[in-house]
Amino acid sequence: MRGLIVILSLLLCFPAVAAESWGLPGEQEASFDGKVVDIQCALTGDCPKDCGAGRRQLGLLKKDGTLILAMKNADPFAGATRDLLPFCGKPVTVDGLFTSNEGVRAFALQRVKPPGGDWIAANGFARDWAKAHELKPGSPQLEEWYRHDEMVAARIKAEGKLGLGPEK
Repeated sequence: MRGLIVILSLLLCFPAVAAESWGLPGEQEASFDGKVVDIQCALTGDCPKDCGAGRRQLGLLKKDGTLILAMKNADPFAGATRDLLPFCGKPVTVDGLFTSNEGVRAFALQRVKPPGGDWIAANGFARDWAKAHELKPGSPQLEEWYRHDEMVAARIKAEGKLGLGPEK
């Protein structure tokens, strides 16, 4: 009985963290260590000290030199940059899914953990958007935020739903 209590205590102290499947073809759960980097910096040497202050795509550089493109929901507005920016230039452990599209392999970030810290869900965009719009977590407007966002509405009005002009 005592052994069972010790095992249960250890399980509670060290919760298992595993990526949540999205049902994508060829998805692979992954957790690894890397340094948060500005992708443009890593590829061209153009390196602002603050990883572009949120205006650039961020990724992960593994110790073996592998550069990992990080994304979040394949959405350029709600990408992984918001969740990785606080760790610019720092080591982290990440959890998520590797997937590929048209031969491009990317990492869908689900959680990030700084050394010695706790796991943080990669949902910073949703938290910030809800706060800016004074919504509670789980609000229906947050589920489809893009239908309720002023910037998106203005862009659709100016460029049309397909980006080909309002008359198309």
